[in-house]
Amino acid sequence: MRIEILDDAKDDLVVGFHFYEEQSPGLGSYFLDSLFADIDSLLLYAGTHRIVYGSHRCVASRFPFAIYYRVETDVIRVRAVIDCRRNPTWIRRRLRRKSS
Repeated sequence: MRIEILDDAKDDLVVGFHFYEEQSPGLGSYFLDSLFADIDSLLLYAGTHRIVYGSHRCVASRFPFAIYYRVETDVIRVRAVIDCRRNPTWIRRRLRRKSS
């Protein structure tokens, strides 16, 4: 099993990095380290998370973000990494705009 982070999810991580880096220098790097640790944990826990809007949702351990992913035959595809403080309607539209 391997993890693939799709381009939209990579963009989400970059946006999150810049947001937290503006709050305090170094916090953006901590954000990425934390989120990548949560993404790596999917190798053990993929498929055990609740399905929300058509994807499994893993809530990050240290930041108010959720990792949306799908489990396929031999790959875990991370579709989005979204701030949980966003409007649920926006999240639903974002996740449904592509069914990849």
